[in-house]
Amino acid sequence: MTDHHAAHQDGIGEPDGLERLWTPYRMAYIRGENKPADASEKECPFCRIPSLDDESGLVVRRGETAYVLLNLYPYAAGHLMVCPYRHVADYTEVTDEESAEIAALTRAAMRTVRAVSHAEGFNIGINQGTAGGAGIRAHLHQHVVPRWVGDANFMPVIGRTKTLPQLLQETRSLLAEGWAP
Repeated sequence: MTDHHAAHQDGIGEPDGLERLWTPYRMAYIRGENKPADASEKECPFCRIPSLDDESGLVVRRGETAYVLLNLYPYAAGHLMVCPYRHVADYTEVTDEESAEIAALTRAAMRTVRAVSHAEGFNIGINQGTAGGAGIRAHLHQHVVPRWVGDANFMPVIGRTKTLPQLLQETRSLLAEGWAP
């Protein structure tokens, strides 16, 4: 048990007996600090990331027309996204080649995540447009979210906090090394 008095600051009020899990890195997401200023390719992180090295861009796998990267603000450990290289906003605008590779990379991502982390299920989907919940609307990206029985615990429901057991760089390395040829 944690000593609640150690976290008490004089003059701030009475301790409430609650534990605190500080996640200051989330403030960048809340403030929208990494959101593009507009819908242009110049401002698009999904257009910029392929020019970075894999570790800096959290890229797990590169294909011919699409690539796989870790979500910077993951729902669960190993939360991947499959993005076309081309700056395209709507799923109906992808080419047949892009569509086929997005599907193939999604299947490969699922196999890889299962192999390295024993995921028991997945949420897979594209949040299309503002009403559909897309965080970055100007560049299509498909989410591949691993799930485990009981992973939706009280933290996100009551505490509005996600707990991730591994740093993104470690997760990226694990998935990149585990990706089948």
